[in-house]
Amino acid sequence: MERYCFILEVNPGREDDYDRVHREMFPEMKAALHAAGYTNYTIFRRGTTVCGYAECVPDVATVLANYASDPVRERWALAMKGIARQRLQRAEEVWRLE
Repeated sequence: MERYCFILEVNPGREDDYDRVHREMFPEMKAALHAAGYTNYTIFRRGTTVCGYAECVPDVATVLANYASDPVRERWALAMKGIARQRLQRAEEVWRLE
């Protein structure tokens, strides 16, 4: 298992849309995330800044590749179109309390 954290910016004024799309996430998207290997996936938002955390099994590269090959990804991209102004930026782990 490898931890994955990302940061992105939501377009100003689209915060409610971002929250709504996630609240109304379609079941196929949730199934695709599980099938790709995401576990313990959480997203936080403060204003327009979003920080996401997930645990990836067996590792981040495999999970991202699995997700990229799932056709539901395109449907999700359409649902999110125009809401965020940049792609995900990976954050590096600096410290962890076990």
